[in-house]
Amino acid sequence: MAAYYFRTFPAKTDRMRHNKTNFLITTLLPLAIMCSLFSCGEKEEKIATNLAAANLIPQPVSITVDSSAFRLKGSAIIFVQGESEELLRIGQYFSDMLKSATGLNLPVKSTAEVPGKGNFYLVVLEERNVHGEEGYQLDIKEDLVTLYAGTPAGIFRGIQTIRQMLPINADKTDGPFILPTGTIQDKPTYSYRGAMLDVSRHFFQVEDIKRYIDFLAEYKMNAFHIHLSDDQGWRIEIKKWPNLTAHGGKTQVGGGKGGFYTQEQYADIVKYAQDRYITVVPEIDMPGHTNAALASYPELNCNGKAPELYTGTEVGFSTLCSSKEITYQFIDDVITELAALTPGPFIHIGGDESHATKKEDYLPFVNRVKGIVEKHGKTMIGWDETAQADLNNQSVVQLWANEDFAKMAVAKGAQLIMSPAKKAYMDMQYDSTTKLGLHWAAYIEVDSAYLWDPATYMPGVGKDNVLGIEAPLWSETVTNLDEIEYMVFPRLLGYAEIGWTPVEKRNWEAYKVRLGKQAGRLRADGIDYYESKLVPWEEGAVKN
Repeated sequence: MAAYYFRTFPAKTDRMRHNKTNFLITTLLPLAIMCSLFSCGEKEEKIATNLAAANLIPQPVSITVDSSAFRLKGSAIIFVQGESEELLRIGQYFSDMLKSATGLNLPVKSTAEVPGKGNFYLVVLEERNVHGEEGYQLDIKEDLVTLYAGTPAGIFRGIQTIRQMLPINADKTDGPFILPTGTIQDKPTYSYRGAMLDVSRHFFQVEDIKRYIDFLAEYKMNAFHIHLSDDQGWRIEIKKWPNLTAHGGKTQVGGGKGGFYTQEQYADIVKYAQDRYITVVPEIDMPGHTNAALASYPELNCNGKAPELYTGTEVGFSTLCSSKEITYQFIDDVITELAALTPGPFIHIGGDESHATKKEDYLPFVNRVKGIVEKHGKTMIGWDETAQADLNNQSVVQLWANEDFAKMAVAKGAQLIMSPAKKAYMDMQYDSTTKLGLHWAAYIEVDSAYLWDPATYMPGVGKDNVLGIEAPLWSETVTNLDEIEYMVFPRLLGYAEIGWTPVEKRNWEAYKVRLGKQAGRLRADGIDYYESKLVPWEEGAVKN
């Protein structure tokens, strides 16, 4: 810095040079050093200690700022209350996350007492259930970070909040690792907050599925809907009906080789999701979208003939034969095996676009399948067409297209999962220049994906009627993980905030700034995201 000032003030005489040199050495240089140690540091500290400026997504319910900082050091320990194996597992997940962000390898220990200074403390207390099943309270003080919740799921959600306060990449920083002090009290608006992935039109490997689940977990979503069967492919092993995968699983859109998940692989996916407090919702679409099944077992077809395997993208031409008893034995066998593998409460039966099924056949079919699902201890979810069947207050209908059907479901006491195609379908193109995706429902730019409220989306349906929100990704044009990422990000973050954050705290102008600040994190995670021109992406983080 001294050399800079010498160049700035050229001396005209030796005396002037001498005086200015003394002035620089005795006055400006110490001031510059002090600035680097204090003044500039104070500016950085002001940013680091403002908890409200943490650019969190989803936006928490309540943030109280304390204007100080917790400094994370390598000597820190992650303590969990008591001897709970579940909490210890979450603690290790937290430790792994911290190591990725900071390079620090913190041990995880159980304790019966409040730990000493400089540590983390994860606590489950029943009285913290005021924040709900997934809510939490995060207290960050100068000497201790304490995360309270009424359940382990709440602890896991709170850890995701801490994750967004940490450095983006340990390879790019040596610290200090600072968390601004204050208190966050937080809980979700909706109990169901999910995303769907269609693995039938194009097949995706187990590791890709796990990556997708991680995307959901990092933004506090809690449901993963996996579309396991369609005209183009059957993707889950059913031991009583092995030809479903041996024949029906061997192709996909465009004629690729397809694939399927063994029951062991599916169980591994379910366990991976469970460890992240995400419920897997498997879908076996019926009575339409069933060409792969009909090609595998011609007795499921009314004419007893097996159609050719299908690799196109048309819909509405296939149907199970609803008048044959073998059809219901088939469904019972499939649901029996799938329910045994799926600990979550839901089985999705599809029910959409069954144009080849007569209405007088469709309604009795859905009613009977609903009974089969309930016999196995599960709640049936169906697309909005299933609202025409005999539903009750234990039923769930997923809106995608027909608002009249959704209102019919509510009138019958059913709850809704809100997935309106023109707002929530992640396979819709962002605009007319987007190379992937379709646009039959709408172009869905990032603002359009964010600017809607499930509780006021349509007249006659209020928040009490809505179980939650889900953003589906159909895979007609999506063939690999990079393409999944491009269609999902950054819209997924907006859907996560719609599901979590109270509507009165959601604002597009503020949200787009927070979203822009996520750019560096998305890049560090290797995510191929869409650079919407509506978002002020963080300088230096926008891709070329």
